[in-house]
Amino acid sequence: MRRAFVGCFLALLFIAAIVVGLGAIAYVFSGGQAFENVQLIILRAQLNQRLDELSAPFRADDNKTRFQIPPGTSAGTIAADLQSAGLIGDTQLFLDFARVEGLDRRFEAGTYFLAPAQSIAEIALALTDSSASFIPFRIVEGSRLEEIAEWIDGNAYFGFSGADFLPLVAANAPLPAEFALWAGIPAGASLEGFLFPDTYQLPPDESPEGLREILLTTFRERVGDQLQQAAFAQGLTLYQAVTLASIIEREAVWPDEHAMIASVYRNRLAIGMRLEADPTVQYSLQGRRDRWWPNITRADYTQVNSPYNAYLHGGLPPGPIASPGLSAIQAAIFPADSPYLFFRAACDNSHYHNFAITFEAHLQNGC
Repeated sequence: MRRAFVGCFLALLFIAAIVVGLGAIAYVFSGGQAFENVQLIILRAQLNQRLDELSAPFRADDNKTRFQIPPGTSAGTIAADLQSAGLIGDTQLFLDFARVEGLDRRFEAGTYFLAPAQSIAEIALALTDSSASFIPFRIVEGSRLEEIAEWIDGNAYFGFSGADFLPLVAANAPLPAEFALWAGIPAGASLEGFLFPDTYQLPPDESPEGLREILLTTFRERVGDQLQQAAFAQGLTLYQAVTLASIIEREAVWPDEHAMIASVYRNRLAIGMRLEADPTVQYSLQGRRDRWWPNITRADYTQVNSPYNAYLHGGLPPGPIASPGLSAIQAAIFPADSPYLFFRAACDNSHYHNFAITFEAHLQNGC
């Protein structure tokens, strides 16, 4: 009996040795892949028990945060950084999922915009393609430089602040010489009026200098040489046309009134009459009433002392007061043909205007 037991034991040892030997041979010839495959099978089985955790958000928060992966960053460091950023709660679960799905070898250096409301599975997949990341940014028609800076600050995707951007576009900033020459921008003037209003999809690593370049390039592409030359043919630099367009943009609610409002101002300029435009007074206040475009009073017409106040000074203001859209720029250069010298808001709350030739008729249009 003892002899039989010993024989059985030796046989098992022999079989085990063969299995180990074959395993070692398989490991050597497969480069360890067979062992890796066994590990992945076991790991996948474990993850199948945690599918709910993989698909659940870490936190019910849709606000996206800027997350960067420097070149050469390991999967372990990425997982730790995600946890530090409050985007995931379980680094090992993240690493296990990334390993099983082969994502840990595909993580791509770059900038991403991620939210705690995304699941581990969603975040891991997102980190394999940085080209899908972009900064959405909207500049509204009729906005001034300070408002654009505030919108930069309100956009969590930017890696810089409005305070970083403003010095590049403010008065006395070094301007791109070719653009300044083309637009007729005087020395020392700001880029007010030339940051083209549009909806942009910006690169995730955009810089303040890059943003300025994109906005100016878009302005030149959208306005074009034809409008610039048309203004010049009328004795206007593009800078002067944009100055007038910025007032038109602030006065009109509806673009289909741009050309008619432009006609009023062009008629006034032609006879040496002051523009007397309320937005120039608002601009002159420079935010002193906690708003960039506050309500004004009749007293402000004469008491707000600024070269931009078109109630006090004749001709065009020294420069634009906001960023006009293409429609307002076209209207400033190609106004409607009208005899009107006055306009005021209609009394029906439609935000349209009534136009008049004489001041007496203008008064009769009052509400």
